[in-house]
Amino acid sequence: MELRERIARRRSARQDREILVDRDYLSPVVHPADPIGRGPVLEQLLDALEAVFDGELPPPIAVVGPAGAGTSAIVTAVFDALNEQLGESSRSIGTTTRAGRVGSSTWFVYVDGRRVESAFALYRTVLSVLSSEPVPESGVGTDDLRDRLQRQLERPDRHAVVAVDHHDEPETLAYERARELLEPVGDSVSTVAVGRDAPDELAAEQPTVTVPAYRDHELVEVISDRASTGLAAGALDHESVRELAAWADGNAHDALAALFGAAVLASRDGSDRVATEHLERAKADVPDDSVHLDRVLALSETRQRVLLDLVAIDAADRPIRDLATEIADRSSLTAGTVKRFLYELADRGVVERVPLSATGSGRRPSTLAVRFPTIAFRTLGPSPDDTDGETDDEPSDGDGTAPAS
Repeated sequence: MELRERIARRRSARQDREILVDRDYLSPVVHPADPIGRGPVLEQLLDALEAVFDGELPPPIAVVGPAGAGTSAIVTAVFDALNEQLGESSRSIGTTTRAGRVGSSTWFVYVDGRRVESAFALYRTVLSVLSSEPVPESGVGTDDLRDRLQRQLERPDRHAVVAVDHHDEPETLAYERARELLEPVGDSVSTVAVGRDAPDELAAEQPTVTVPAYRDHELVEVISDRASTGLAAGALDHESVRELAAWADGNAHDALAALFGAAVLASRDGSDRVATEHLERAKADVPDDSVHLDRVLALSETRQRVLLDLVAIDAADRPIRDLATEIADRSSLTAGTVKRFLYELADRGVVERVPLSATGSGRRPSTLAVRFPTIAFRTLGPSPDDTDGETDDEPSDGDGTAPAS
């Protein structure tokens, strides 16, 4: 962020007496353009991609790291920088090889497996980076987009490096599936698997960039940077930053989710600083082994609203059947549909089924516990008053053809 913009934001916040200066920059689901304290890892990834500067494709790469280590932030930062800083107007990277060949182009495409699950969505995501022409969102078939991608890469001097993020999470685009879908352009595309673990099909001799968990002093720097831009001056003292970093134990997502939640609580209280009580309440709101908030925000809006209602009611010691009935009473969904959604969300790991005490000889009932930060979700998720027009069941593209608009 430019210095002048920082000053303007702080001046505006002082005039409005707001503690939250830049909510987006404070958000745990927003990646900075230049990840803090990750210089060595950025260099490792650039080393693994070195071949592109000679107009060649790098081998398949894996970028792995524990929860909250910033693997997504690192890959998106490198890809954005390569596309934008070295690219042409078409967002390609024009390179001149050491052999003197001019005009080879390589594009870098980030695919979020949480949101890109179908063949149609994958081809469209890749084409939206490679093509200077608008890519249709509907009214065309998957085969049409695949053929268009083949034409885009049919020249031998055109390449693409495609990163498949979150490939090892439930209900996301698997790396193997992405490789299969990209097989028609396999000679022109190299892939990067991003997640907690490398895919089995990536041989041990292939490059693997390992992103370690943040050390306490690195996480202090991350929190301080976010707070310096996202909060009003003096809203958070350094000792609180250090305690928050130590509590998060190397997980930047949990640290930022707690910081964001504490800032929201302080803002609601009309406070001009984030107090210890705000931080303690916000930390308690982040579950152990928390699900990344972006996994929740990647769900359909209907499912997000079901979760909004779930966190709004007292779910303690109440069977799922009762929870589904109360949530249905708050919405246009049937109790059966809500119950199905809740079980589905439990299968995805977004909520957890917790057994209740048996009341008889029948099946032991269960209740639900959320596994994500609720304060941040309530703030960043959809408004409970909005409607998105979704039906009880998700739309399907059937044979891969997007519905016509």
